[in-house]
Amino acid sequence: MLDQLDRSVWNALHGPHAALAVRRGRVVTYPDDVARFSSLPEHPTPDDWSDAAALVGTQGMLLLTGDVPEAPAGWTVLMDLPGVQMVATDAVASAPDAETVRLDLHDPADVADALALVEHTQPGPFFERTMAMGTYLGVRREGRLVAMAGERLHPEGAVEISAVCTDAAWRGQGLGTRLVHAVAHGIRERGEVPFLHASASNTGAIRLYEQLGFRLRRPTRFAALRPPGGTAELS
Repeated sequence: MLDQLDRSVWNALHGPHAALAVRRGRVVTYPDDVARFSSLPEHPTPDDWSDAAALVGTQGMLLLTGDVPEAPAGWTVLMDLPGVQMVATDAVASAPDAETVRLDLHDPADVADALALVEHTQPGPFFERTMAMGTYLGVRREGRLVAMAGERLHPEGAVEISAVCTDAAWRGQGLGTRLVHAVAHGIRERGEVPFLHASASNTGAIRLYEQLGFRLRRPTRFAALRPPGGTAELS
């Protein structure tokens, strides 16, 4: 089942996240307000690249992870970063946490609080409807959302833990670890395997995840490609 992780975006959008998929030909992507990841067929044809260009438009970009195919002439590589994909071993503790609350995609206050926390902590891309991808848990202190983690990519049999973040004023209390354990618990309760991604240069995060019991499954890449005639730039 872990072979699904080799093409995690493709398999998510053709599997548990199929209802979220935006399609053009054989190219699939998430809606812009959910996630920016896209995926092409394993061996894309010129028609597939044309569909990808039409799908993202001249003001957008194609964000890929995994085995990134070589783009044809006219496409501009805006980002090509090495990363790692890690999976949970039996050493990863998983348990519910009485202090955590489930954040509700349909509650404007929860969405606003999550977006504000992400803006201050910068754990990675997070948008107005990212919580449509899975369960997001938070910790509130003094009426404020101070820590969060949740589920992102969901290929068959595995779920990515993502958006792990804690407000600077509340760090050093183990909230991030507790949230990872709580999210992992929910994933395992469904009989699925927790996994995650990290930039290869983020050695601190990788070391922490290893201490929690995650192991390296494979190197990966994160790439942003601008279509011919496009104007998008990395912010």
